[in-house]
Amino acid sequence: MNKGYKKVINGWAMYDWANSVYNLVITTTFFPVYFLAQTHNKETNSDIVNFFGWQVKNSSLYDYAVAFAFLLVAISTPILSSIADSRGNKMRFLKFFCYLGGLSCSALFFFKMDAAVEYGVICFILATIGWCGGLVFYNSYLPEIAPVEDRDRVSARGFSLGYVGSVILQIIGFVLVAFEPFGLKGEWPVLVTFLLVGIWWIGFAQITFRTLPPSAPAEEQQGSIFRDGFIELKKVYAQVRQLPVLKRYLRAFFFYSMGVQTVMLAATIFGSKLLNLPSTNLIIVIVVIQVVAILGAWGMARLSGIFGNFKVLIATVILWIIVCIAAYFTYTENQFYGLAVLVGLVMGGIQSLSRSTYAKLIPETRDTTSFFSYYDVTEKIGIVLGMFSFGLIDQMYSMRHSVLILTAYFAVGLLFLFAALLKQSKLAKDK
Repeated sequence: MNKGYKKVINGWAMYDWANSVYNLVITTTFFPVYFLAQTHNKETNSDIVNFFGWQVKNSSLYDYAVAFAFLLVAISTPILSSIADSRGNKMRFLKFFCYLGGLSCSALFFFKMDAAVEYGVICFILATIGWCGGLVFYNSYLPEIAPVEDRDRVSARGFSLGYVGSVILQIIGFVLVAFEPFGLKGEWPVLVTFLLVGIWWIGFAQITFRTLPPSAPAEEQQGSIFRDGFIELKKVYAQVRQLPVLKRYLRAFFFYSMGVQTVMLAATIFGSKLLNLPSTNLIIVIVVIQVVAILGAWGMARLSGIFGNFKVLIATVILWIIVCIAAYFTYTENQFYGLAVLVGLVMGGIQSLSRSTYAKLIPETRDTTSFFSYYDVTEKIGIVLGMFSFGLIDQMYSMRHSVLILTAYFAVGLLFLFAALLKQSKLAKDK
């Protein structure tokens, strides 16, 4: 396959367009606000809900649900990705998680105000599993379709398309909520938005499914797929241990991704609960964040070509630390809006550059899915710990105190980035 073939690259990037609407329209905008409203008891002015007999704060329940979904994916991904490489069926796994996520998203259409909390949380967990479970198989195509020198640009293209698609559907959802066309009243505009996300996700993913070529198995396998999967995983792990720069980068990514993803998943709840911002204002803010994130993704891809990936990542993580410190002292609406613009600038850039940096550091191999499972699991476990700690501190103290722990995560990630940069420089001098 011609790695620079434009049709293949565009087809690959379209999956970002397809599935990013879930992460940015559902988890970042509409579902958190709707969930908090649905689970707030107006008669007692209480945010405590009953979830299968467990009395828990609604915002903490949201955090725990996200953490649980990512934990399940983190446990299953290494084996599934190893099987995908050894059997050459990564496309089947990508389709499975796409359909699971899209259908679960659409099922939120029935999460009405009188529906059980358990139904909404279960649908949300399944949709989250579908979204994050498919990413490792999607990301693993990047080193197959793009040469090393183009991976920053191609990765940025995917994230940019994802943000553009999300903005379009967010605007549609905003129009439904703000103007209530077609006789849609009350909760129906939000529920229709949930349905549209599932349709959008599955529908546009068909472009990717038709464009990407089938993956060939790494080698002939005759035994159990689970045994073969463990063998493949062990082989990749042995290779990772011999790559000093990659090891240090993964440690850095684990910590700073813990902070990045938690900020993205909890930002709307922060604005809604602590600052009492109206839902329409929050939607507009998130749209602005996505537009700025497009510029951030492309801008940092260009800067990485000038200064190198690690130096740009270091500068970006420093900005994230500033964001977290500023969030702790944010009390007004205008302060939140200014902070949102900065979040958008660094959000798109760090996600895109992190993926392409990893794609550059892995060796030439046919086991791309297995290698990307390490990247994916590192991110997922980070999200599990980040969201769990954020929800736990919120439950015990307040959400404002939860922000402080994120600053520590970014600081540790920053140290490991410096270590990776120094090791890379030393190896370059020794050559």
